[in-house]
Amino acid sequence: MSTIRLLLGDEAYAQGAIDAGVSACYAYPGTPSTEIMEYFQASPLAAQRNIHRQWSCNEKAAMEEAIGASYMGKRAIACMKHVGLNACADGFMNAAITGANGGLLVTVADDPSMHSSQNEQDSRFYGKFAMIPVLEPSSQQEAYQMPAYAFPLSEELGTPVLVRLTTRLSHSRADVEVADTPLPQQPIRFHEDPRHYVLLPAIAKRNYQALLDKQEAFQKASQNSPFNTYTDGPDHSLGILACGIGYNYLQEAFAGACPHPVLKISQYPLPLPQLQTLLETCDKILVIEEGMPVVEESLRGPLGNDKIRGRMDGALPRTGELNTRAIQLACGLPAPQLLPEAQSLRQRPPRLCDGCPHADTYRALTEACQKVGDARIFGDIGCYTLGALPPYNAITSCVDMGASITLAKGAADAGMAHPVAVIGDSTFTHSGMTGLLDAIWEKSPVTVVILDNLTVGMTGGQESAALGKLEEIVAGMGVPREHIRVILPLPAKHQENEAIFEEELRHPGVSVIIARRECIQTLRRKVAKK
Repeated sequence: MSTIRLLLGDEAYAQGAIDAGVSACYAYPGTPSTEIMEYFQASPLAAQRNIHRQWSCNEKAAMEEAIGASYMGKRAIACMKHVGLNACADGFMNAAITGANGGLLVTVADDPSMHSSQNEQDSRFYGKFAMIPVLEPSSQQEAYQMPAYAFPLSEELGTPVLVRLTTRLSHSRADVEVADTPLPQQPIRFHEDPRHYVLLPAIAKRNYQALLDKQEAFQKASQNSPFNTYTDGPDHSLGILACGIGYNYLQEAFAGACPHPVLKISQYPLPLPQLQTLLETCDKILVIEEGMPVVEESLRGPLGNDKIRGRMDGALPRTGELNTRAIQLACGLPAPQLLPEAQSLRQRPPRLCDGCPHADTYRALTEACQKVGDARIFGDIGCYTLGALPPYNAITSCVDMGASITLAKGAADAGMAHPVAVIGDSTFTHSGMTGLLDAIWEKSPVTVVILDNLTVGMTGGQESAALGKLEEIVAGMGVPREHIRVILPLPAKHQENEAIFEEELRHPGVSVIIARRECIQTLRRKVAKK
């Protein structure tokens, strides 16, 4: 029996994992992957089945916790956005060498068009780099079905599986057929070799050869995958290779009646027999893939191939998300004429919310910086990155999670007198603490401002791992108590706060100022519930 539910792609995937017998979900919030964990946390069935579903302090922790659960024979998933995969690359790459015991799915939501990200990196490169199977659903229904397929695949082949989602799939809804009876969870089951997961060189070499030996099995699994399909068509002047949600765009472009042969790809490595058929029988090949030209580049080869069309030759846009109109134009179909975005949409630059505590912090901080002279503010990942925009014009960098402190320390090493790092409470515990430890170790003249709004604000208000602990964490790392200052960022406190900032900016060592006031959005939600 089954029921039909209207679900986001993220929600469909989470429900699919629950129904497929998952025992643990680990994640760090990051758009567009956040709703996977939020669905787990709100699911009565997940609670009833006692599925682990708490946020981790960062993606590296989430990845390694999921690996640990897999080693015990349990089915587990680690969820993150694409840049989060960078943070856990060490564990991810080495999990390919150790292999999996219980089914292990590494679920990554890529963000083409950089709606809320620093880059457009394509996680399929990581799958190829690690030499493990990659799945990429083309619809919400497939997102639901894939865990039930991927967990046994992971267990049978003894490998982690990378599942790649993208923004449009993650954040759009569709009717999804959901099973009424979930599968049971796996019992604890240990590997027969107690040293199999110990990557001493001798064992790592053996395991690496085993991974190489599995490549043929990965290839056969892809060739036989129900998610990879070849559909012939009468017009062989063009063959189409459609990856993931690119297949969805293609169906919309032709209203479900494409006259060309189509190879739909939702599992990698590429299925060679079907691919060979497409290449041999069609005059030109159009590669439709959301993100970077991963498949197109491999088909072109280092010397190029005029038969292959896609993002690299301009047939499709090189950057940003695909859409139905882009596919229609690439296929020579008449497409609706649309006004450029600048003309059709009213432009509204992002800004800090009215009443945001970060605004009051920036006003006091920037004025203090002007008084001391040689000062620069290095920013980080969070709502407060908007401090780069008017009227604050405060921060001068934003690179990656936790980089504000290490950039400020580097600036101090280069001779800057008053470098300032601005970092959120959650970002600090995510990856800022090690940078602060470096600054403490070298007694660097760095002022670290931790913007403590008591939540993970940018991704919707999840609980921060730093909640109620910041002062003790910072003191325990070695910052002198007299240079750990807590301020209340309010207009009425402006002069007092500015004086504190100026005082600590002039301090020749490490100081930490915690600007603490609750996020205005989470506060409004609390008030609304009363």
